[in-house]
Order: sequence, then C-alpha cells, then structure tokens
Amino acid sequence: MVAVRLDEVRLLPQLAEIDDPRSEWIGSKAANLSRAVARGFRVPDGFVVIPTALRTLGEEADEALGRAADRIGPGPFAVRSSAIAEDLADASYAGLYETVLNVERGGLAEAIRHVIASGLDARVTAYHGTQSTLVPDLDSAGVPVLVQQMVHPMSAGVAFTANPLTGRRDETVVTAVAGLAEPLVSGEAVGEEWVVREGRASRTRAGDGALETGQAEAIATLARRVEAEFGSPQDIEWAIDADGTLFLTQARPMTAVVDAVEWVPPGPGLWARNFRIGEWLPEAMTPLFADWIIPQLESGYLNGMWKSARVQVPFRYATVNGWYYNATPIPSPRTLWRVMVESRGRAPWFLYNVLARVSRNPVAADRSAIHRLEMEWRDDTLPTYRRLVSAAETEVDAAGIERLVEIVNDISSVAGSYLWFLAVVGGSAWKMEGALAKFWAGHLAARLTSTAVGAAGHQVLLRGLSDAPPKLPGHAVFSLDWYFPTAGENNADPATVSSTATVDQARTSTLVSERQTAEETCRQALANNGRLLNKFNDLLAVNQRFAALREEQARDLTLGWPVLRQCAHRLGTLLRRAGMIGDADDIFFLTLSEIRATPEGLAATVQERRRLWGRQRRLPAPLTLGEPPRLIGDPIAHAVTTARTGHQTPEGAILGHPASIGRATGRVRVVYSPADFASFRQGEILVAKATAPAWTPLFARAAGVITDGGTLAAHASLIAREYGIPAVVGTGNATTQLSTGQLVTLDGAAGTVVPHP
Repeated sequence: MVAVRLDEVRLLPQLAEIDDPRSEWIGSKAANLSRAVARGFRVPDGFVVIPTALRTLGEEADEALGRAADRIGPGPFAVRSSAIAEDLADASYAGLYETVLNVERGGLAEAIRHVIASGLDARVTAYHGTQSTLVPDLDSAGVPVLVQQMVHPMSAGVAFTANPLTGRRDETVVTAVAGLAEPLVSGEAVGEEWVVREGRASRTRAGDGALETGQAEAIATLARRVEAEFGSPQDIEWAIDADGTLFLTQARPMTAVVDAVEWVPPGPGLWARNFRIGEWLPEAMTPLFADWIIPQLESGYLNGMWKSARVQVPFRYATVNGWYYNATPIPSPRTLWRVMVESRGRAPWFLYNVLARVSRNPVAADRSAIHRLEMEWRDDTLPTYRRLVSAAETEVDAAGIERLVEIVNDISSVAGSYLWFLAVVGGSAWKMEGALAKFWAGHLAARLTSTAVGAAGHQVLLRGLSDAPPKLPGHAVFSLDWYFPTAGENNADPATVSSTATVDQARTSTLVSERQTAEETCRQALANNGRLLNKFNDLLAVNQRFAALREEQARDLTLGWPVLRQCAHRLGTLLRRAGMIGDADDIFFLTLSEIRATPEGLAATVQERRRLWGRQRRLPAPLTLGEPPRLIGDPIAHAVTTARTGHQTPEGAILGHPASIGRATGRVRVVYSPADFASFRQGEILVAKATAPAWTPLFARAAGVITDGGTLAAHASLIAREYGIPAVVGTGNATTQLSTGQLVTLDGAAGTVVPHP
C-alpha cells in the first residue's frame, strides 16, 4: 500500500509539491501554475494526472484519484488539459481541449478520460499539423490533465500584458464576464473590456458590470507580476470569488505579440478620418481600394476643382494603419501666389464664397458662386456619370484585364469629380446652418424662451422637408470600400435590407407640421422688425434648399459602384482561372500593379494582407491626428460648438456632435454590418461605426442614432433629421463603450449619451 501511495505522488503530483516542473511530464499549463504557486501567487489548489497515470494505476485509478483530491481539499473540481504542447511560447492550444467543470470526487476518472479523448479530436490533430515541430506524435505523447478546486467566481476573465490588437507593451487589456470565464474563453461571450495604462484603468467596451475600476487595476497588477516572473508578455486567466479574492487560474505566454501600432500624423496640420471620403469609410480600407480607387477619386476631385476654379489645390491624404485620413491644404504665400497665377485671379473670389462667405452670408455666396456650381453638377457632371456607367454595364462581362482597368479608372475618376461637387455644393449645407444657428441664438432664442419651438432649437426648421424619404437605390452602399456589396446585391436576402422600408406616415406628417409651426412662430416673433424678418426668410430658404440638395447629391455618389464591383469580380475571376489567386474575392487584397503583372506566389501575399486587414479594421482609430494650423483652426469643432445647446456634460456621458435634436431613452443595438440588420428591433437605439445610404431603412425603426464617426454633415445626421429622431455622431468609440441591450439616454441637441446603471 505504501508503494502505491508513493507511486500516486509521482503519477498524481500536487501543484505545490512539484519539484521539477518538466513540461514533458506535467504539461506547460501545470508547469506554469506550479511555478506561480512556488513564487507565492494565489492559485487554486490542484494536482496533475500525468499521461501514464491511469494506465499505470489500473483498477486503483478511481481510489487514487479520490485520495489525490482529498489532499487538495473539498470539491467540486475543474478538470482541464495541460497538454505537452499547450501554452508554449511558439504555439498555444488554448480552447482546443475540452474542460469539464463542477466535477465531484467520484466523477474524476470519467472527466479525466473525457478530457484525454478530446485531445485526440480531429480539430486538435489538424491544428497540431500546422505546428508539427513541437510534438512528432500527438497520440503517443498523451495528454496530461490538471485537476483544481473550483473557484465559484462572481467574475472571471482573461488579461494580456501587451495589447493584442495594437501591440502596445505599456497597456494591459482585461476582459471580464460575470460568473465563469468559459463563455468568454470559448468565444460564446464578448465580455466587457478594460485597458490599464500606468496603473489606471478605463473601460473600453461595455458589458454586464462584471468589474469595478479598482478590480480591473488589481487584475492588471497581477498580470504584470506574472509577466515579470516569466520574462515575456503573458496571457492569464483569473477569477474573483464572492469574498473578493483574486485567483490566478492560468498563465501562458502570448503566442503572437504584434508590433506596436502608433497613430502618428503623416504630416503637419490636423488629419481627420471622418471628413470627405472618410465619412463613407467606417473601418480600415482593403488594399486594392486604398491603392487604386482612393487615388482615382482624389485625382477626379482635383479635376472637378480645376473645372470650377481653374486651379488645383490638393487635399492631403494618407493611409495610417489601414485607415483613410485627410487634411486641408496649409496656406502659404507660395500656395496663394500659385492659386492667383494659375486661375488668373478667378480662384480667390471663388474660394472666398465657397469657404468663408458661405458661413457668414450664405444667400450672397449662393448667388455669387454656389448656384452656378449646382447647375454644373446637374447639367454636366451627373449626366456624364450616368452615361459612363450605362455604357460600362454592357462591356464588363466580356472585357479583358486592360479594358477592365480602363473602365474602373474612368468611372472612379468621374466619381471623384462628382465628389468635388458634393463637397462644395452639398457640403455648403452645414456651413450655411452655422449662419442660421447664429441668427437663432442672436435674434430668436430669447424671444422664444418659453415656447416649445424655442426648446427645440434651430434644427426644427430643417426637419420634415419632404413628405417621405425617397426609395433606397440599388447602388446605395454600406461602405465606400468596394469590397462590400451594395444595397441592390443585398436585396437578394430580404431579411438583410429592404428598399421598400416605409416610414411611419404619422410621424412624417408630424415633422412637417412641427416645422411649419416653427417657421410661423419665428416669423411672428420677428414681425416687428422687417429687416430681421427678411433676413430670416432668406436664411431659412437657402438652408432648407441645401439640406435637401446635400442628400440628393449624396444619394448618387455611388452610382458607379455596382459596375465597379462587377469589374473587380471579373478581374478576380480572370486571375483565378489563370491560377494566380484561389478565390475571386482575393482580388481586393492585391494592388493594381500586381493585377497587371500577374506574378506568381500571390496566395501567401493575399493571406497575409487578409490577416493584417482583419486586425486593422478592429483598431480603435482616433478621429483626428495632429493639430490644426493656427491660421485655419478646426472648422468642424467650431461648428459643433455653435450647434451644441448645452455645455454641461453629465457625469459618465459619452460626448459627440449634436447632429439631430431630441431626446430618447432606449436599449442599444450595436450594428456592425448588414448581417446585423435583421436583428434590429423597433424602438432600439442604433449604434454603429458610421452609416451610409444603405443603412437608411434602419432609421425608420430606430428611436435614436449614435455613431463613432461622422460630422454634422454626415449621412446619419441628415437622415436622422428626416426621420425626426435624435442623433449623436462623432463619439469616437460608442461601439466599444456601449453594448447591445444596454439602456441609454441620448440628447441630440447637447450631443451627449448617458448610459444607465
């Protein structure tokens, strides 16, 4: 009996008694935890079942396991793999072996056999095949099993001592759920997320309130201590029990620590990702769009500028970690002189009207310059764009590579010219609104203090401008990046998006009535001052016309996108047939030069770029980089300040741009893509990175809208007004700060979102 008990100590060693934590006997997980126990970390008591234990113990196995369990304390127990190749620095099998929880003393043998069997699962064998240098034969190596006392946690989760997304070594990322960590580890739950930097924690993704700030900081401290002990970035699992005791339940090296991501301005001045083209790009760009379509759009934009002003002053643009950023030109004596000479004196007067005068005297700016631009767009650019798209539609299916390249160049260049007119004509709407807001503040706010119209603010005059929004066109996009399908393509699945979504007619009628009442109330308030009344009428007319015009122009910007996507898929099909790529969609992860040269070995390139894009699109990209030039300042920030009705931000509120007036309290629904549209319910608060025209049907069901990106002139701002719902845009991180089902109150006039406890 004594010999058997000594044999049990060797075959079933306790974590606290392992003198030689060799991975080949006890597995890396148990080795790491035994080392942690020896260094004083609080780890649930446990023992290891080495690979040969059950076979050696034979019929004595059940009793021996019971005695081993008695040595570490009462159950229930957690039984999990500590496989030989698990948790090494160059390969982690985390999540590939099954775990059995709440196992009683008498069920240990069965649970252990179940875990061992899961080690032979095909999915482990397949993964092992990609890491074949670690263990030559998984079957013969066996599976060590770790048995530990269960912690009954109030909260549990994981922590990384290097940010797995950005690579930053000075950030610890803590993810938590209430209760057991298994739903988080298995991917069934997302959990709330905290980032701890310099000992201070901030929540970056909302959840179920699993942690308080101090607990997140304590977990980060624990993780950093583990990192210091093991000498490399660590991925730990932890649990906090009902007494508030923090346990370390796993420690393993991070297997793929990415290079640190830096958000460095690509040049002087202020760089924004939610302005111009960036408004239409809610995430990182695919390589082909960034390499080919963006330069064509920017070139076409300059062509449109030349046609209108006889000068080209390029907006600066750059790709930063896959994201589009752009900046206004920085004025200099040399630039101003070139503008004068090239335009033969025409440009200064033109630029004065479309950039400066439009904000102070929009009626005069419209009369002097902008109306002419509108007619150029109506009479020339839009018809040219339509003709080009119609002609291309007949060619794509039979075109070769070079002709397809020509079609894409032609359409995207004209789209760029169209974008110029959208910027200077439709884009005048938000500048003109600044003049209306100032007039309201200076001449109407005090007169209307005690009225419902006064409480609503100037935006009530810009709502209900049409009886019903127009039908959603098939060329409407979810993102300007041509990787994503258009609304017309998605209509094949009616559960995803419907172009026939109807607006509540009663609500629309109410908006029209409220606007008309507000107009009359304002006129009555100014009735005794004919000069101000006339100015109000002029300001109102020009603002309402351009508010509608901006959305009319935006609707057809992507007229050519169905054809562009047909060209891309045709190119992908041709390269696939030639054996250059494995799938037609791989085309979006090439460059134009690669398409033309058709080199070999593109499969590995595509795979790596897909991986990088998948990482970049999850990055929390800042809305701006750098600082605005002193001479220009930040016109968007100035417009936001002018539009905001209150300057007191409630404690804990998320602050954004006051895009559409009103208050709403409701449950959040975070929507990332068209795949989420069908789950959106009537009366929910839509939270998205950004919206584009193809998102419009959701506005008919939403009680309010919150976006990460966008400005006062963005799609979400304008459509929210048409639907009479409050909107807060430009929050930067609402999609990570809020979670589906969370109760919030948004104030579209103040630009605030207040999460409820």
